[in-house]
Amino acid sequence: MQATPGQRVRTRFAPSPTGHLHVGGLRTALYNYLYAKSMGGDFIVRIEDTDQARKVEGAERSLLNTLEVTGIVPDESFIHGGNFGPYVQSERLGIYSKYCEQLLEQKQAYYCFSTAEELEANRKLQMKQGMQPKYDRKWLPEEMGGNMPESEIRRKREEGAPFVVRMKVPDYISIMFEDMIRGPIEFDSATVDDQVLMKSDGFPTYHFASIIDDHLMEISHVIRGEEWLSSMPKHILLYEFFGWEPPKVAHLPLLLNPDRSKLSKRQGDVAAEDFISKGYSPEAIINFVALLGWNEGEGCEREVYSLDELKDKFTLRRVGKAGAVFNVEKLGWLEKQYIKARPASEIISAIKPLLQAELAKKETGMDADRLVSDDYLGQVIELMRERVNFEHEFISFSRYFYFDPEEFDEKAVAKRWVDDTNEVLGEFIEVLENTADFSADNIEAALKAFVAPREKKPAFLIHPVRILTSGVGFGPSLYHMLEVLGKETVIRRLRKGIGVVGK
Repeated sequence: MQATPGQRVRTRFAPSPTGHLHVGGLRTALYNYLYAKSMGGDFIVRIEDTDQARKVEGAERSLLNTLEVTGIVPDESFIHGGNFGPYVQSERLGIYSKYCEQLLEQKQAYYCFSTAEELEANRKLQMKQGMQPKYDRKWLPEEMGGNMPESEIRRKREEGAPFVVRMKVPDYISIMFEDMIRGPIEFDSATVDDQVLMKSDGFPTYHFASIIDDHLMEISHVIRGEEWLSSMPKHILLYEFFGWEPPKVAHLPLLLNPDRSKLSKRQGDVAAEDFISKGYSPEAIINFVALLGWNEGEGCEREVYSLDELKDKFTLRRVGKAGAVFNVEKLGWLEKQYIKARPASEIISAIKPLLQAELAKKETGMDADRLVSDDYLGQVIELMRERVNFEHEFISFSRYFYFDPEEFDEKAVAKRWVDDTNEVLGEFIEVLENTADFSADNIEAALKAFVAPREKKPAFLIHPVRILTSGVGFGPSLYHMLEVLGKETVIRRLRKGIGVVGK
């Protein structure tokens, strides 16, 4: 199901400013963005802050910043502007009040003065009786089929008693709609509660405000999580009450942990900001999130997509109904693919400021200008591409390219050092000093030529040389690592290391 001919596609992401952006929210935003862009339409961000008690100061800007960092830039928002604002619900209270009055006049909504204690007692009683908890319609007026006299309602209002406004759900009807992912769905109105539309603080509920805003902002498609599916009957009824055409809707599959349980904040990092702060790139995050429910087609094994490619290929027809498993290992794999493919120039631009900050704080013992040169960093990147998991690890995981080792891996030393290791190392240093062309090939040839007459294998020197020059017992090709470090640094580190290790 696509857009109605002649209708401009307008989608929206409507987060509540209650904290960080959950990956489920990021997926919802991404799918709305991709659908709008694939159809040549508009993507809107609207802040739904009707729950003032849970509002976190500054969260709306943080949410928008996270979206933009990952490449999801809205066409309209409270920052970008647009012709359908305000884009923050707390700035639209007068609009909701007007439409609430309309429903009251149409006898499709009513005042409710039930206290929190009464509501809780009624809920417990219904559950004890094995019934679905619903409002008991104590305050439904006589003229709307209830038992409350209009005079009592008037008296309560004149007293200034706190109240909410509830919608009157019609009895004994079927409520049907077509979901773009799940197909036709039907609800019995007997299962639908008389939803609160306006709260006692004068703010609308999500259900009421979102319907009004979607209509006034000309939203053509509502794409949201499966958890909102049960709310659809209320929303359909509200559209009917106002005589409005509802937008097309699609409910996305739940996000699941690898054990098939529902993804929860209590089970680890689930905020998009968490993954950004850990070093995952926006490209990998967006790619990963896109695959949480969508695939290009049957038999397609491709898994790496740029945002532009996703805009071109995305369709709701390829979004599944079943829960999508959130496997962070997949995100790690994608990050590796992006690191392998990313041009060295882009990585250099990203890591050079990090390295310069490190060099400003700590003595290196090497030529600092050379260390931050594009040529040197490019060599480090090509050596370490296969070994790093994140871009920042070209610095943090590769410190021996920039700083002399301050300590040496004790287990590696214990495994590789024997009685004559330092003596042989000392002799090999002289060979290196006399190696004019300090290239990987020449270093390898010199080492093998050196150990052969001593009836030792190359590994006898390879491992100690690596440990003394890097501090660790693992890494990229030793010979290429030594070439990049340079003759002066290698010899200095070897001499210094012999004085410390194996004594």
